[in-house]
Amino acid sequence: MTQELFITLPSTDARPRALSLEFIWVGPERAPADAPTLVFLHEGLGCVALWRDFPQALCERLQCRGLVYSRYAYGKSTPRPHDEFFPPDYLEREALEVLPAVLEALGIERPWLIGHSDGGTIALVAAASDPGCARYPGIVTIAPHYRVEEICLAGIEQARLAYEQDELRTRLAKYHRDVDSAFYGWYHAWLSPARRDWSIEALLKDVACPTLAIQGIQDEYATLDQIEAIQRYAPQTKLVKIDECGHFPFLAQRNVVIDAITAFVQDHRQ
Repeated sequence: MTQELFITLPSTDARPRALSLEFIWVGPERAPADAPTLVFLHEGLGCVALWRDFPQALCERLQCRGLVYSRYAYGKSTPRPHDEFFPPDYLEREALEVLPAVLEALGIERPWLIGHSDGGTIALVAAASDPGCARYPGIVTIAPHYRVEEICLAGIEQARLAYEQDELRTRLAKYHRDVDSAFYGWYHAWLSPARRDWSIEALLKDVACPTLAIQGIQDEYATLDQIEAIQRYAPQTKLVKIDECGHFPFLAQRNVVIDAITAFVQDHRQ
């Protein structure tokens, strides 16, 4: 059963904003004292429930605790007002403002970050803000985005058609407190003309911690440059490219992903 976390953040109009975020702990309750804590950062239409059983299975395999939470506007967390649009740097704000507030509120120190898609970008920005690796000893970024690609915009437009003309809205409504808040917040953020030149390329050189970047070769939202660029700027990055796999490797190739992350974390545990 999920729990509720209350945090207060600065907002764009300078008034503090109180948010309620749903979260859940997974993994063995009596994990070894020296085991790392994993923090799971979901994708652009995700939430706690849409990770399925992947966080639990990974944490059981590593014998460690894991935190899974739904960001603002997603799952059972505070919905986004329909007339409010995410700013072009909303992922950077999640990494530099919201994530630290969540960790502080829950007393989590030095977690490994496991991020998918938008969450993978958040993990990269967070790691880049910590060049001494004092806060984040390692990250796993699954199908992240460091820049806008036409394939991504085309995929998002296809998702809109499926949302408005097919069954995607019905499926997502099972998981989000306000499904239109979740979907259109994501859609308008990525399709906004103000975001066409968005990129975190300049930050990648500051990612100093052990980094595992995973992507499906048939990813419908990105080319493999999205992870190859990470390795170009942060040579310690290990790449895992998975064939017969699209944008959701942790679902489509679950065991391959769990094996890769387990080996990587075990090799770099401090």
